[in-house]
Amino acid sequence: MSSERSATAVDQLTPEQAEQELAQLASEIAEHDLSYHQNDAPTISDADYDALRRRNQDIEARFPNLVRADTPSEKVGATASSGFAKVQHAVPMLSLGNAFNDEDVHDFFGRVRRFLGLEDEEQIDVVAEPKIDGLSISLRYENGKFVMAATRGDGQEGENVTANVATMDEISETIAAAVPDVIEVRGEVYLGHAAFQAINEQRERDDEATFANPRNAAAGSLRQLDSTITAQRPLQMFAYAWGELAEPVAETQWEFLQALKRWGFPVNPLARICNNAEVAVAYHQEISELRADLDYDIDGIVYKVNRLDWQQRLGFVSRAPRWAIAHKFPAEKAQTVLQEITIQVGRTGALTPVANLAPITVGGVVVSRATLHNADEIERKGIREGDTVIIQRAGDVIPQVVEVLQDKRPDDSKPFLFPNHCPECGSLAVREPDEAVIRCTGGLICPAQKLERLKHFVSRQAFDIDGLGGKHIDAFQAEGLVNTPGDIFRLRENHEQLRKREGWGDKSVDNLLASIEQRRTIPLERFIYALGIRQVGQATGRQLALHYGSLVAWISAMQQATSERQNTPDEFKKAELVGDAFSGLCDIDGIGISMADDIVQFVGEPQNVAVIEDLAASLYVEDAAQPDTSSSEIAGKTVVFTGTLETISRAEAKATAEALGAKVTGSVSKKTDFVVIGADPGSKATKAKDLGVPVLSEEDWQTLIGG
Repeated sequence: MSSERSATAVDQLTPEQAEQELAQLASEIAEHDLSYHQNDAPTISDADYDALRRRNQDIEARFPNLVRADTPSEKVGATASSGFAKVQHAVPMLSLGNAFNDEDVHDFFGRVRRFLGLEDEEQIDVVAEPKIDGLSISLRYENGKFVMAATRGDGQEGENVTANVATMDEISETIAAAVPDVIEVRGEVYLGHAAFQAINEQRERDDEATFANPRNAAAGSLRQLDSTITAQRPLQMFAYAWGELAEPVAETQWEFLQALKRWGFPVNPLARICNNAEVAVAYHQEISELRADLDYDIDGIVYKVNRLDWQQRLGFVSRAPRWAIAHKFPAEKAQTVLQEITIQVGRTGALTPVANLAPITVGGVVVSRATLHNADEIERKGIREGDTVIIQRAGDVIPQVVEVLQDKRPDDSKPFLFPNHCPECGSLAVREPDEAVIRCTGGLICPAQKLERLKHFVSRQAFDIDGLGGKHIDAFQAEGLVNTPGDIFRLRENHEQLRKREGWGDKSVDNLLASIEQRRTIPLERFIYALGIRQVGQATGRQLALHYGSLVAWISAMQQATSERQNTPDEFKKAELVGDAFSGLCDIDGIGISMADDIVQFVGEPQNVAVIEDLAASLYVEDAAQPDTSSSEIAGKTVVFTGTLETISRAEAKATAEALGAKVTGSVSKKTDFVVIGADPGSKATKAKDLGVPVLSEEDWQTLIGG
């Protein structure tokens, strides 16, 4: 997945640029989440990934009204693989916010103090422990007996890996102590360095591909469909948290860790209580110096507020708890030569430059490629072929180019000329205003775009067809078996040709055809996402499905919106919404003018309409199921808080409202349902009265939400 980020500073972005970049970031981060959490094959470094999330977070902070429905800030991991039964987590398995320097840690303590309204002299204890670079797991015990293990997945739904976890020596079938009737113990599964080396040595002897690092090896071992293979891998675990609990077992995080030890679960012996930010930072430095001597990989320190009643009050913000943070270690760096810059073409036509490096070992892993993101990135860093560069890696395979060593540049070096034509189809490559990416204009006549769209169509979040991965799409297209998405559902007609292919027996062909048949019924939201419309991710596909209800209604509305947009004068397209269908599309949460334009342009292309009609003739696209929001008085309402609240902090009030299904915004408009005022409310209260928006006191608000 290419990075299409702008080099423009966040405080210099226009609203139009910010909206465009947030869409690009949502799509890119989703692809990286899939690679890391589901495929165990990350494609960028941890540092580069964290930079994407920080950029997204900074833009959202400056433009809160542009936060998308599919914002990465509210997502964890990736959807569960289809190879395992799905498990819905009773309590979500969320991720953590990051601290990258000592100042960030001090800010974390400050945020906790302000949120809880603590006096300066009140001590904030945190439990600090190494952040294991492994695979998150949740173990469920009922009446003291082990009944199920699940991976994190996307935080809401994971994979049932009970049979594999049961082979681990450290996991007991029963807890030999008095415990709640239901308890979920959560932790991290990892592979020690010595075990990792032994596994790779054996794989080399067996002429098998070696694992890139212990994290990938642990994930691959735990997610084996054959549990006898998992049993041969000496997986280990550190427990550190809980999910569902039938009854409380502790009043502090530290007491819970001691309970885990009494129950027989392995707890990291390096865990410690730190009573302020300075002590926490010193602990981070201490463990950093011990890092090389540990038999397992760690990539930082996790700090958790010790008091559980404070954790309860602090709650969560989007994808992470407010009461915890991960203090990352600096990325590892190395020096190598950038031998060549090549261009890859993605499904949306984006031309992405790739640095091909002289292979170098960084952190125990050999790396040879890195994405250069876009032309601006090459120009900003002054990157040329033949340059000696500094790269950094933070636990993944593909690194980030950090710096060019100018004094080592060859005498015959020349600036890299970014192509103005597509290397795949020869079509003109152009850069749209306010975009960092250069795109091929060839559309579906470009073989690279056509191929990547087909791969996207069968991906796990889209049609999720078992046995039909990217390599198969490559081969089938080359042989003329699959040229359009509809051809996939006509493969049964070519089953004899499939059976003649090398490596394909009757059983594998029958399995593939059966998988395809299972996907002839598809939810509308998956269908929309699978089409590969630019800027439309899973969450947007869901929003469109919920809003329009059926495929027929969606297509009809989009065709009407296309007509309206074509009749809008260019000078009004960025500022005014002409027509009920197009303005209705833009009113959907998370969809602005830029994304709406991409949607209607897609539907306005006759080739794309032909693809949709072809698929509709072969499939049953299920109407969207409307969610039940009757349990909350404020579900679906838009709320603005203004002034100083007395009984609760502004942040806590916002968190409560969002937990009850409301949308909290920073400005008052006709679409606002309630304005909650505290002391000294200012102009927002005045505007609310002018617009006729209901104004609630803090007491009114508490009554509305039930206290």
